Amino acid sequence: MAVREVSFASYNGRDTIEAWVYTPIVKPRAIVQVVHGFGEHSRRYLRIVQRMLDAGFVVCADDHVGHGKTALDGNTWGDYGDKGYRTTTEDENTLHDLVAQEFPKLPHFMFGHSWGSMITRDYAVNYGDKLAGIILCGTVDLLENTAELCAKLKALVDQGQGREVKPEFLVDMLGSFTKRYENVKTPTDWIATDDRVVNDHATDPFNNFSNPPNVQALYDFTQLWVDISSKDWAAKVPEMPIYVIAGDQDPVGNYGEGVYKVANWLWATGKKRVKTRIYSGYRHEIHNEPDIRDEVEAGVVEFIAANL
Repeated sequence: MAVREVSFASYNGRDTIEAWVYTPIVKPRAIVQVVHGFGEHSRRYLRIVQRMLDAGFVVCADDHVGHGKTALDGNTWGDYGDKGYRTTTEDENTLHDLVAQEFPKLPHFMFGHSWGSMITRDYAVNYGDKLAGIILCGTVDLLENTAELCAKLKALVDQGQGREVKPEFLVDMLGSFTKRYENVKTPTDWIATDDRVVNDHATDPFNNFSNPPNVQALYDFTQLWVDISSKDWAAKVPEMPIYVIAGDQDPVGNYGEGVYKVANWLWATGKKRVKTRIYSGYRHEIHNEPDIRDEVEAGVVEFIAANL
Protein backbone atom coordinates (compact mmCIF):
# COMPACT_ATOMS: atom_id res chain seq x y z
CA MET A 1 0.00 0.00 0.00
CA ALA A 2 1.10 3.55 -0.76
CA VAL A 3 -0.53 6.53 0.92
CA ARG A 4 -0.06 10.21 0.27
CA GLU A 5 -1.68 13.32 1.66
CA VAL A 6 -3.15 15.88 -0.71
CA SER A 7 -4.55 19.33 -0.02
CA PHE A 8 -6.94 21.51 -1.97
CA ALA A 9 -8.94 24.70 -1.53
CA SER A 10 -12.44 24.27 -0.12
CA TYR A 11 -15.52 25.51 -1.91
CA ASN A 12 -16.10 27.81 1.06
CA GLY A 13 -13.19 29.98 -0.06
CA ARG A 14 -11.52 29.84 3.35
CA ASP A 15 -10.33 26.37 4.28
CA THR A 16 -7.71 24.01 2.93
CA ILE A 17 -9.09 20.47 2.82
CA GLU A 18 -6.74 17.70 3.92
CA ALA A 19 -7.24 14.41 2.10
CA TRP A 20 -5.49 11.09 1.53
CA VAL A 21 -5.14 8.76 -1.43
CA TYR A 22 -4.40 5.08 -0.74
CA THR A 23 -3.08 2.96 -3.61
CA PRO A 24 -3.02 -0.88 -3.55
CA ILE A 25 0.10 -2.87 -4.33
CA VAL A 26 -1.81 -4.75 -7.06
CA LYS A 27 -3.08 -3.30 -10.31
CA PRO A 28 -6.09 -1.14 -9.30
CA ARG A 29 -9.50 -1.94 -10.72
CA ALA A 30 -11.73 0.73 -9.15
CA ILE A 31 -11.72 3.87 -7.03
CA VAL A 32 -13.72 4.13 -3.81
CA GLN A 33 -14.25 7.54 -2.24
CA VAL A 34 -14.96 7.28 1.51
CA VAL A 35 -17.07 10.11 2.93
CA HIS A 36 -17.00 10.27 6.73
CA GLY A 37 -19.75 11.20 9.16
CA PHE A 38 -20.63 14.07 11.48
CA GLY A 39 -18.15 14.91 14.22
CA GLU A 40 -15.48 12.44 13.11
CA HIS A 41 -12.72 12.05 10.51
CA SER A 42 -11.57 9.78 7.71
CA ARG A 43 -8.92 7.78 9.62
CA ARG A 44 -11.70 6.05 11.52
CA TYR A 45 -12.25 4.08 8.31
CA LEU A 46 -8.75 2.64 7.98
CA ARG A 47 -9.90 -0.92 8.59
CA ILE A 48 -12.42 -0.92 5.75
CA VAL A 49 -9.95 1.07 3.64
CA GLN A 50 -7.44 -1.77 4.05
CA ARG A 51 -10.08 -4.29 3.01
CA MET A 52 -10.75 -2.22 -0.11
CA LEU A 53 -7.04 -2.01 -0.87
CA ASP A 54 -6.74 -5.78 -0.56
CA ALA A 55 -9.51 -6.02 -3.17
CA GLY A 56 -7.52 -3.84 -5.57
CA PHE A 57 -9.36 -0.56 -5.08
CA VAL A 58 -7.75 2.87 -4.90
CA VAL A 59 -9.29 4.66 -1.91
CA CYS A 60 -9.53 8.40 -1.32
CA ALA A 61 -10.94 10.27 1.66
CA ASP A 62 -10.83 13.74 3.16
CA ASP A 63 -11.56 15.41 6.48
CA HIS A 64 -14.53 17.72 5.89
CA VAL A 65 -14.61 21.41 6.76
CA GLY A 66 -14.79 21.86 10.53
CA HIS A 67 -13.54 18.30 11.07
CA GLY A 68 -10.38 16.32 11.71
CA LYS A 69 -7.04 17.52 10.38
CA THR A 70 -8.75 20.12 8.17
CA ALA A 71 -10.20 21.77 11.29
CA LEU A 72 -7.06 21.24 13.36
CA ASP A 73 -4.82 22.94 10.80
CA GLY A 74 -7.23 25.82 10.28
CA ASN A 75 -8.50 26.10 13.88
CA THR A 76 -12.06 25.84 12.58
CA TRP A 77 -13.61 23.09 14.73
CA GLY A 78 -17.36 23.05 14.16
CA ASP A 79 -17.23 25.93 11.65
CA TYR A 80 -18.03 25.01 8.05
CA GLY A 81 -17.84 28.51 6.57
CA ASP A 82 -20.72 30.47 5.07
CA LYS A 83 -21.33 28.88 1.65
CA GLY A 84 -24.01 26.43 2.76
CA TYR A 85 -24.25 22.66 2.73
CA ARG A 86 -23.07 22.43 -0.86
CA THR A 87 -19.58 23.07 0.53
CA THR A 88 -19.06 19.43 1.44
CA THR A 89 -20.60 18.18 -1.81
CA GLU A 90 -18.37 20.44 -3.88
CA ASP A 91 -15.30 19.50 -1.84
CA GLU A 92 -16.04 15.83 -2.51
CA ASN A 93 -16.30 16.68 -6.19
CA THR A 94 -12.89 18.35 -6.13
CA LEU A 95 -11.40 15.25 -4.52
CA HIS A 96 -13.19 13.05 -7.05
CA ASP A 97 -11.72 14.97 -9.95
CA LEU A 98 -8.20 14.98 -8.50
CA VAL A 99 -8.17 11.20 -8.19
CA ALA A 100 -10.02 10.59 -11.46
CA GLN A 101 -7.35 12.57 -13.31
CA GLU A 102 -4.72 10.17 -12.00
CA PHE A 103 -6.79 7.04 -12.71
CA PRO A 104 -9.00 8.14 -15.62
CA LYS A 105 -10.13 4.68 -16.73
CA LEU A 106 -11.21 3.31 -13.37
CA PRO A 107 -14.89 3.20 -12.30
CA HIS A 108 -15.51 5.46 -9.32
CA PHE A 109 -17.70 4.45 -6.37
CA MET A 110 -18.66 6.48 -3.31
CA PHE A 111 -19.07 5.05 0.21
CA GLY A 112 -20.77 7.48 2.58
CA HIS A 113 -21.50 6.84 6.25
CA SER A 114 -24.08 8.79 8.30
CA TRP A 115 -23.62 12.47 7.35
CA GLY A 116 -21.38 11.05 4.66
CA SER A 117 -24.38 9.12 3.32
CA MET A 118 -26.29 12.43 3.20
CA ILE A 119 -23.44 14.07 1.28
CA THR A 120 -23.33 11.05 -1.03
CA ARG A 121 -27.06 11.35 -1.67
CA ASP A 122 -26.62 15.00 -2.63
CA TYR A 123 -23.55 14.17 -4.71
CA ALA A 124 -25.51 11.51 -6.63
CA VAL A 125 -28.08 14.14 -7.63
CA ASN A 126 -25.51 16.69 -8.77
CA TYR A 127 -22.68 14.52 -10.08
CA GLY A 128 -24.15 11.04 -10.40
CA ASP A 129 -22.91 10.72 -13.97
CA LYS A 130 -19.37 10.54 -12.53
CA LEU A 131 -20.14 7.52 -10.37
CA ALA A 132 -20.33 3.79 -11.04
CA GLY A 133 -22.34 3.23 -7.85
CA ILE A 134 -22.87 4.34 -4.26
CA ILE A 135 -22.93 2.72 -0.83
CA LEU A 136 -25.09 4.39 1.82
CA CYS A 137 -23.98 3.19 5.27
CA GLY A 138 -25.70 4.23 8.49
CA THR A 139 -28.38 5.62 6.23
CA VAL A 140 -30.16 8.68 7.60
CA ASP A 141 -33.91 9.15 8.01
CA LEU A 142 -35.55 12.49 8.74
CA LEU A 143 -36.41 12.94 12.41
CA GLU A 144 -39.77 14.33 13.44
CA ASN A 145 -38.31 17.65 14.54
CA THR A 146 -35.63 18.11 11.85
CA ALA A 147 -37.59 20.50 9.63
CA GLU A 148 -38.66 22.58 12.64
CA LEU A 149 -35.10 22.64 13.96
CA CYS A 150 -33.83 23.71 10.54
CA ALA A 151 -36.29 26.63 10.50
CA LYS A 152 -35.19 27.78 13.98
CA LEU A 153 -31.54 27.67 12.97
CA LYS A 154 -32.22 29.60 9.78
CA ALA A 155 -33.94 32.32 11.77
CA LEU A 156 -30.83 32.68 13.94
CA VAL A 157 -28.58 32.79 10.88
CA ASP A 158 -30.79 35.50 9.35
CA GLN A 159 -30.44 37.45 12.62
CA GLY A 160 -26.65 37.38 12.32
CA GLN A 161 -26.06 34.68 14.94
CA GLY A 162 -24.59 32.07 12.62
CA ARG A 163 -21.15 32.05 14.27
CA GLU A 164 -22.56 31.54 17.77
CA VAL A 165 -22.45 28.12 19.44
CA LYS A 166 -25.71 26.96 21.02
CA PRO A 167 -25.27 23.41 22.40
CA GLU A 168 -28.98 23.04 23.07
CA PHE A 169 -29.65 22.55 19.36
CA LEU A 170 -27.29 19.59 19.17
CA VAL A 171 -29.11 18.10 22.15
CA ASP A 172 -32.41 18.64 20.31
CA MET A 173 -31.01 16.79 17.32
CA LEU A 174 -29.26 13.87 19.00
CA GLY A 175 -30.58 13.78 22.55
CA SER A 176 -33.22 11.11 21.95
CA PHE A 177 -30.89 8.66 20.21
CA THR A 178 -30.48 6.36 23.23
CA LYS A 179 -34.11 6.29 24.37
CA ARG A 180 -34.75 2.71 23.20
CA TYR A 181 -31.69 1.21 24.86
CA GLU A 182 -31.33 -0.35 28.28
CA ASN A 183 -28.33 0.17 30.56
CA VAL A 184 -27.24 3.36 28.81
CA LYS A 185 -23.76 4.40 29.93
CA THR A 186 -22.99 7.40 27.73
CA PRO A 187 -24.89 9.85 25.47
CA THR A 188 -23.18 8.24 22.47
CA ASP A 189 -24.14 4.64 23.15
CA TRP A 190 -26.06 4.79 19.88
CA ILE A 191 -22.71 4.63 18.05
CA ALA A 192 -22.28 0.88 18.62
CA THR A 193 -23.27 -2.05 20.79
CA ASP A 194 -19.61 -2.72 21.65
CA ASP A 195 -18.33 -0.52 24.48
CA ARG A 196 -14.85 -0.45 22.96
CA VAL A 197 -16.13 1.22 19.80
CA VAL A 198 -18.12 3.76 21.82
CA ASN A 199 -15.09 4.54 23.98
CA ASP A 200 -12.80 4.84 20.96
CA HIS A 201 -15.24 7.28 19.39
CA ALA A 202 -15.43 9.32 22.59
CA THR A 203 -11.68 9.55 23.20
CA ASP A 204 -10.43 10.00 19.63
CA PRO A 205 -8.66 13.41 19.66
CA PHE A 206 -9.55 14.05 16.02
CA ASN A 207 -13.26 13.50 16.62
CA ASN A 208 -13.99 16.54 18.79
CA PHE A 209 -17.60 15.35 18.94
CA SER A 210 -18.11 17.07 22.28
CA ASN A 211 -17.60 20.56 20.81
CA PRO A 212 -20.89 21.54 19.12
CA PRO A 213 -20.84 23.11 15.64
CA ASN A 214 -21.91 26.71 15.39
CA VAL A 215 -25.43 27.71 14.35
CA GLN A 216 -24.55 28.17 10.68
CA ALA A 217 -22.98 24.71 10.51
CA LEU A 218 -25.98 23.06 12.17
CA TYR A 219 -28.32 24.93 9.83
CA ASP A 220 -26.34 23.69 6.82
CA PHE A 221 -26.45 20.16 8.22
CA THR A 222 -30.20 20.14 8.84
CA GLN A 223 -30.97 21.83 5.52
CA LEU A 224 -29.12 19.07 3.69
CA TRP A 225 -30.95 16.53 5.81
CA VAL A 226 -34.32 17.96 4.76
CA ASP A 227 -33.39 18.34 1.10
CA ILE A 228 -32.36 14.70 0.61
CA SER A 229 -35.31 13.23 2.50
CA SER A 230 -38.10 12.77 -0.03
CA LYS A 231 -39.12 10.91 -3.14
CA ASP A 232 -38.39 14.14 -5.04
CA TRP A 233 -34.73 13.70 -4.12
CA ALA A 234 -34.74 10.07 -5.21
CA ALA A 235 -36.26 10.97 -8.58
CA LYS A 236 -33.21 13.11 -9.36
CA VAL A 237 -30.73 10.30 -8.69
CA PRO A 238 -29.62 8.68 -11.96
CA GLU A 239 -29.88 4.94 -12.46
CA MET A 240 -26.88 3.22 -10.89
CA PRO A 241 -26.09 0.36 -8.50
CA ILE A 242 -26.94 1.42 -4.93
CA TYR A 243 -26.20 -0.52 -1.74
CA VAL A 244 -28.07 0.62 1.39
CA ILE A 245 -26.83 -0.81 4.70
CA ALA A 246 -27.48 -0.14 8.39
CA GLY A 247 -28.20 -1.69 11.78
CA ASP A 248 -31.77 -2.22 12.90
CA GLN A 249 -30.96 -0.64 16.29
CA ASP A 250 -29.63 2.55 14.70
CA PRO A 251 -31.75 5.61 15.62
CA VAL A 252 -30.21 7.57 12.72
CA GLY A 253 -32.11 5.31 10.32
CA ASN A 254 -35.18 5.09 12.56
CA TYR A 255 -34.31 1.53 13.57
CA GLY A 256 -34.39 0.19 10.02
CA GLU A 257 -37.66 1.80 8.94
CA GLY A 258 -35.99 4.86 7.46
CA VAL A 259 -33.42 2.73 5.69
CA TYR A 260 -36.11 0.85 3.82
CA LYS A 261 -37.89 4.14 3.18
CA VAL A 262 -34.84 5.50 1.35
CA ALA A 263 -34.45 2.27 -0.62
CA ASN A 264 -38.15 2.28 -1.54
CA TRP A 265 -37.99 5.92 -2.72
CA LEU A 266 -35.15 4.95 -5.02
CA TRP A 267 -36.94 1.87 -6.32
CA ALA A 268 -40.23 3.74 -6.82
CA THR A 269 -38.48 6.38 -8.93
CA GLY A 270 -36.94 3.91 -11.34
CA LYS A 271 -33.70 2.77 -9.71
CA LYS A 272 -33.81 -0.98 -10.24
CA ARG A 273 -30.37 -1.90 -8.92
CA VAL A 274 -30.96 -1.08 -5.25
CA LYS A 275 -29.77 -3.63 -2.70
CA THR A 276 -30.58 -3.29 1.01
CA ARG A 277 -28.98 -5.08 3.96
CA ILE A 278 -30.04 -4.60 7.59
CA TYR A 279 -27.88 -6.05 10.36
CA SER A 280 -30.12 -7.21 13.20
CA GLY A 281 -29.14 -6.17 16.72
CA TYR A 282 -26.56 -3.55 15.72
CA ARG A 283 -26.46 0.21 15.94
CA HIS A 284 -24.84 3.00 13.92
CA GLU A 285 -21.25 2.05 13.09
CA ILE A 286 -21.80 -1.41 11.65
CA HIS A 287 -18.46 -1.16 9.84
CA ASN A 288 -16.65 -0.89 13.20
CA GLU A 289 -18.59 -3.50 15.22
CA PRO A 290 -16.09 -6.34 15.98
CA ASP A 291 -18.75 -9.06 15.63
CA ILE A 292 -19.84 -8.13 12.11
CA ARG A 293 -17.26 -5.79 10.59
CA ASP A 294 -15.69 -8.55 8.48
CA GLU A 295 -19.13 -9.38 7.10
CA VAL A 296 -19.94 -5.71 6.46
CA GLU A 297 -16.63 -5.14 4.69
CA ALA A 298 -17.08 -8.27 2.59
CA GLY A 299 -20.54 -7.12 1.53
CA VAL A 300 -19.25 -3.72 0.43
CA VAL A 301 -16.35 -5.24 -1.52
CA GLU A 302 -18.62 -7.82 -3.16
CA PHE A 303 -21.08 -5.11 -4.18
CA ILE A 304 -18.36 -3.04 -5.82
CA ALA A 305 -16.73 -6.04 -7.50
CA ALA A 306 -20.07 -7.18 -8.89
CA ASN A 307 -20.62 -3.81 -10.55
CA LEU A 308 -17.26 -3.27 -12.23
